[in-house]
Amino acid sequence: MLSKLTILFPLATALYALLWFLRWTRVHRLPVPEGEAAEERLFEKKDWIALAIVTVVYAIAAFTGLGSTRAPQSFLHFESGNYYAQIDLGTEREISALRYYTGLGTADYTLQFSADGENWIDQLADDGASGMPQAYNQLFRWCDASLNDDNGSIRYIRIISGTEQELGEIALYDEAGALIDPAEYTLAGGCDMLADEQDTIPEKYSYKNGTYFDEIYFPRTALEMIRQMWPYEITHPPLGKAILSLGVRVFGMTPFGWRFMGVLFGVLMLPVLYILLKKMFGSTAAATCGTTVFAFDFMHYTQTRLATIDTYAVFFTLLMYLFMYFWLTEDEEARPRRRLLWLGLAGASFGLGAASKWVCIYAGAGLAVLWAVYWIVRFARAKKDALTPFLINVLWCLLFFVAIPAVIYAASYYSYAPSQGITGAFRLFKPSYWKLVLDNQTYMWNYHSDLVATHPYSSKWYQWLLDIRPILYYLEYFDDGTKSAFGAFSNPLVCWGGLLAMGGMVWLAIRDRDQRAMFILIGYLANLLPWVLVSRLTFAYHYFPCTVFLVLALGRLFADLRRRDGSWQITVGAFTSVCAGLFVMFYPVLSGLRVSTDYTEHFLKWFTDTWPF
Repeated sequence: MLSKLTILFPLATALYALLWFLRWTRVHRLPVPEGEAAEERLFEKKDWIALAIVTVVYAIAAFTGLGSTRAPQSFLHFESGNYYAQIDLGTEREISALRYYTGLGTADYTLQFSADGENWIDQLADDGASGMPQAYNQLFRWCDASLNDDNGSIRYIRIISGTEQELGEIALYDEAGALIDPAEYTLAGGCDMLADEQDTIPEKYSYKNGTYFDEIYFPRTALEMIRQMWPYEITHPPLGKAILSLGVRVFGMTPFGWRFMGVLFGVLMLPVLYILLKKMFGSTAAATCGTTVFAFDFMHYTQTRLATIDTYAVFFTLLMYLFMYFWLTEDEEARPRRRLLWLGLAGASFGLGAASKWVCIYAGAGLAVLWAVYWIVRFARAKKDALTPFLINVLWCLLFFVAIPAVIYAASYYSYAPSQGITGAFRLFKPSYWKLVLDNQTYMWNYHSDLVATHPYSSKWYQWLLDIRPILYYLEYFDDGTKSAFGAFSNPLVCWGGLLAMGGMVWLAIRDRDQRAMFILIGYLANLLPWVLVSRLTFAYHYFPCTVFLVLALGRLFADLRRRDGSWQITVGAFTSVCAGLFVMFYPVLSGLRVSTDYTEHFLKWFTDTWPF
């Protein structure tokens, strides 16, 4: 049962969002005061300063506590067949625990103990399964083996693999629970790498030192792409995983390494968004506050710190809409070539996004609607021939929205090919290469269209609108009454206030024929409406692209208040400050910071039945 104090938080936030929006509806009817400066869309020194401050502050917050920079990097490669590693403790002693770090390959090991090297006892879990599993959801993390209660004193340990797989490191603990120094035991020849990185052994597994949630798929696939192996995860296009692999190449196969590129792209979203806000509304204040609100959005923070591919899809979605807005607003007569350049860059961004995740196709459909609306209006208002520039534009779009994206998409499979025997610098021109690409499209389509599954933290599109059902990524309770947890959901004020602001965009688009409101509304609906028709399993993070447009809608209101409201500094500043305050308040369940369970239960669990942390 929620405490009265907990109930006050969502009520107060919702009421504040409503009152704030109602103030805008009243202020919007007021005329712009005389002497009010015209909108200025050129970047000034104050813009660079504001952007730098917001970006640096966010980067520090995002990279702090991201994950360990150390993890086992050398792995014992078990060949196919009954290949085994053997440990000689030198004398008989009791072993209280065995911890191991997994690598590629999924199969259960047979873990055996022996006192004499001849008679071996299998170590089994309570249900009789292997005491040392290495399942698909246990890769690149520390695991604890299940040991029998009646082993007594032993001298030999044997780890047997029946298939090809890798094991990174082992940690042995004596009867008192102390880590045994590898100098006290010997490993059979060729197995030394199982005890050569003992300084990477943590006290226990956590999200900071291993994979969690969907990281069981993507970092693994990134490493397989680096090694030119056939990847495990092929239900999404390759580019996002290829980008993720850059962090692994630089920082190693460590939690920090496989999460680095996601955070970097999350940081890079801020300058892109700032430029778009500044270009749309000509206000440093609106751009600064809008970018700050996005930086403090929960979804943006949590999702970019998880090593999945959604971050790259959202980044390229934001980029393609930035360039599309440049195309729509560029003076065609004064800068026709630059205008085509913006359209071409929008198409290239679309190609990069589609090659990262198919959801960018939804965003691309929004660009198509904007393009069509532009030409419909252009023909309706044409005072001279519009057919010729239209046909030229169509050819340009066929090049940059069809041909070039197709090339980008196909090229993203470059690292998949060697595992299938398709090699050479010109592998893209081989029929076998294109068969590989087309076969994977068929597989992906069948996988997503036929997927029938359930998940305790799944949600529907209408729940995203009101922040009703977050997805829980990590949860760990401790004996001292504290917990570590985090999940993906939106900042309630951004979610609820942004939804009201989107209603304002509908009003402005219909009543005032506001082109910027129409741009924002089309972008939002393009990323939301396809999910209305999806019957398969969906999650809160699918709303991530829509949050960009919620912030743009808020930016439109910020700009309006700045021009018409004499106390806009308070109105806009307070909204931004409350967003930042909520971020601080919810930081423990966004970052995994260990806090009192009472705090999360009585201050952060606003919806008892649906907020899971």
